[in-house]
Amino acid sequence: MIELNSADVPVRDRFSWWCAMTEQEMAPTLISSPHADDFHASVTILQLGQTTVTAPEFEDMHSTRTAKLIRRSDPEQWWLTLVRAGSMWIEQDRKHAHLTAGDLVLETTSLPFRCGVARQNGAFARTITLQLPRRQLPLPERLLRDLAARALPSSHGAGALLGAFMENLMRHRTELGTAENARLGAVANDLATLFLSQLTGDAVTPAPGSRRQALIQQIKSFVRQNLGRRDLSPSTIAAAHHISVRYLHHLFEQEEQSVGRYIVRGRLKRCRADLADPLLSGRTIAQIAARWGFADASSFNRAFKAAYGMTPGDYRASQLDHLTGTIDSAGHPST
Repeated sequence: MIELNSADVPVRDRFSWWCAMTEQEMAPTLISSPHADDFHASVTILQLGQTTVTAPEFEDMHSTRTAKLIRRSDPEQWWLTLVRAGSMWIEQDRKHAHLTAGDLVLETTSLPFRCGVARQNGAFARTITLQLPRRQLPLPERLLRDLAARALPSSHGAGALLGAFMENLMRHRTELGTAENARLGAVANDLATLFLSQLTGDAVTPAPGSRRQALIQQIKSFVRQNLGRRDLSPSTIAAAHHISVRYLHHLFEQEEQSVGRYIVRGRLKRCRADLADPLLSGRTIAQIAARWGFADASSFNRAFKAAYGMTPGDYRASQLDHLTGTIDSAGHPST
């Protein structure tokens, strides 16, 4: 994962830095902005196998990709973008679309385009883009071109699944490991293919293994978002995803842990973070355990000690003592 911010660049160099970064990470374009003298922007870049996910936050700007730039360099990608905040417009292939938060839009690097983003209600524009290699999309070029530069729905069906997946990638990006990234890239490609094929009416079915991985990632995301629910269990998870409990356990057979263990480890991880947080030092261990779905303090204590080799109380004391020592050391330098 790469995270870049214009705040780390001298003011006079920020806009040129942004233009160079965009050319390197996406494709060569001509960029202009009314804020070029002091341009504010940041970007997160995830490499998921052959698929790149780019999530910028930026001030008002226009971008143009000309035929000359395409001849100079073309990654041969289709970009599927979710508008998260602000507004966006795009022109490509004699079509024009205006987009607002929640809209999806498709464009290709192999045809000229013009696009722009703008603030709304004082907030920077924010987007997430899946940079999908053309060879990975099993759809006819003519059908993809028909969808380009159109506002595409993300409020229902496959569009809602795709939009939620893109948002969750950003929300949980720090939790992803190298081994997961390639699998998530396949999931992203399959969800995009499913979404686009539904819009075109083209019957494209992702491979069974890819569908399985997409469902597992969806289930894991659901678990992470509901760890505080006391009733979170294989039965409630299965019901939420319209599958049987037996099939849920079958899905996790090839994972490193059972679904029950995945829930417990997620809860322990959240509790461990809270125990080390000095801002939560006023909360009892029982309150923290209950916050993350443990039925009682004794079962939490046993699970925590089994996982980390010490009781929750000892862990909290060690972390807060370490923090106090660090602050004292910083506040009273040796002479």
